[in-house]
Amino acid sequence: MSSLRSMLISAATKGVTEARARIFGHVLNPTGQRSPHKILRKKLIGEKVSQWYPHDIKRDDPLVMARQEQVRLSKLEMLKRRGKGPPKKGQGRRAVKRNK
Repeated sequence: MSSLRSMLISAATKGVTEARARIFGHVLNPTGQRSPHKILRKKLIGEKVSQWYPHDIKRDDPLVMARQEQVRLSKLEMLKRRGKGPPKKGQGRRAVKRNK
């Protein structure tokens, strides 16, 4: 008698669980195995993140890029005149250590 009752209770519980999952749009996982559904259910955030940051004018305007390059080259030229510019290829600190 008790096995019949427990069978009826488990069937009713299973039916209620399935109905609840259907109503609320949940995924039924009776075995309890790991599933990627929790991750896939989340909203994608890429669009929101890209809207947060302002438009980068440097990438689109060649005049801005040319101006920055000109400033960089003039600074590099000034450093070279003072003897503080970057060394020629193969003449750096590491190469000097190796040759000693």
